[in-house]
Amino acid sequence: MEELGKVYQLLVPLGGHTMTFNLNVIIMTWIVMLLLLLFGYAASRKRSRLPGPVQATGEIFVSQLYGLTEDALDKEMTKTYGPLICALFMFLLLSNWMGIFPHMEEPTKDLNTPLSLGLMGFFIAHYAGIKAKGFKNYAKAYFEPIFFMMPLNVIGELAKVVSISFRLFGNIMGGSIIILVVSYLTYSIVFPPVLCAFFGLFVGTIQAFVFTMLTVVYISVQVK
Repeated sequence: MEELGKVYQLLVPLGGHTMTFNLNVIIMTWIVMLLLLLFGYAASRKRSRLPGPVQATGEIFVSQLYGLTEDALDKEMTKTYGPLICALFMFLLLSNWMGIFPHMEEPTKDLNTPLSLGLMGFFIAHYAGIKAKGFKNYAKAYFEPIFFMMPLNVIGELAKVVSISFRLFGNIMGGSIIILVVSYLTYSIVFPPVLCAFFGLFVGTIQAFVFTMLTVVYISVQVK
């Protein structure tokens, strides 16, 4: 069970203090980004009217996610935020799938990754709201329906970050713990491969989709 708490750390001295980074998460994140860059290059390298498997896969991802984004936002805003939504979903999807492969870990199993993505979506949504409404109308919404509701409205917005981040983290970390426990109980004979497929492919895909769609909804709420 010691594998659950094994973390390789990168220590960086800075101004008399030492900053600690999770080396596992950094390496896995860079691997995910490298794989996505390779996929993007392969999908767009030889584009044709009769696409090959890689190009067709990329076009399916883009068209479906753009369609979902356009349903929540208007067509013009989709041109701005569509690439972000596509990149976010594909990054989360591949990150959640990393645990399926031997000696790999999910970057989303560390709270810093989903929390960072949640904060990114939070700031982008509020930036979009200010840009669409103007700062006066944006700030006015926090005092509705009655002015003294402002603190509760602010807490509600901050709670969205906690909700979206901990949902993803809890599901991915919980799946990893269940797989590890069952592996020790059954000596990795039958159930762990099935559990890896379930938590990695099915739950990982669902959580990536939920996180991405909630980000779209948060942007939509701010701009309308």
